[in-house]
Amino acid sequence: MTKPHPARRYDYWLGGKDNFQADRDAAEAIAAVFPHIRTAARENRAFMQRAVRFLAAEAGIRQFLDIGTGLPTANNVHDVAQGIAPESRIVYVDNDPLVLTHARALLTSSEQGATAYIDADVREPEKILRDPAVRDTLDWTKPVALLLVAVLHFVEDAEDPYGIVERLVSALPAGSYLVLSHATFDPLDPETIAAMNAVNENIKPRFSPRTLSEVSRFFDGLDLLEPGIVSVSDWRPEGDGPRPTPAEATGYGAVAATRR
Repeated sequence: MTKPHPARRYDYWLGGKDNFQADRDAAEAIAAVFPHIRTAARENRAFMQRAVRFLAAEAGIRQFLDIGTGLPTANNVHDVAQGIAPESRIVYVDNDPLVLTHARALLTSSEQGATAYIDADVREPEKILRDPAVRDTLDWTKPVALLLVAVLHFVEDAEDPYGIVERLVSALPAGSYLVLSHATFDPLDPETIAAMNAVNENIKPRFSPRTLSEVSRFFDGLDLLEPGIVSVSDWRPEGDGPRPTPAEATGYGAVAATRR
């Protein structure tokens, strides 16, 4: 494959092997100007795992819709959720055929629960919501956790990211949650931002980091859980050891509850 894909680039940063030369070249171009990118990728994934753990163990959520799944690694959404509640049901959504191939082979459910995988893009909320696997795997009379983890910064403003999130959230049953993380340049110095923007000119889909105020808009009409919108490394951290700085994690993360 000659066209890099965000999921395969992310896999490379996490130390995976399911990527192509084009993905590695694009990943190294970013790492050359932002050496902390692997830390940022790890911290984003750890945020997702902590959020799912909280929702399954403390909020009683048993259904998860993960859009922009990425390539399977250790401790995926169903691993974490079903490790706490084996009856949990998960639908994975991604638009990379390689992701779906690996998902079907590796993301196997517990006997009590279920997993499903669909080929769709976050920019197609109606297609996702109408998909038979989504309708049949998840019970839409019960709460669902919607995961949009490190995916919306690949949706440009002209593609209406806020409208996409609003449509997806509006379809959630009462008692549901939104888990969202998003890249930001807020804590970076001007020189690093300029270098990142220069690299970004040659990467598709275009990378769209957003400010705190812009990320906050995704949570309009929802009730943010403590500690609100913070660096992904600072969202309910576990352990007492040192954590990466916001400039190293370069991403905001939050969990919010629906009001219906």
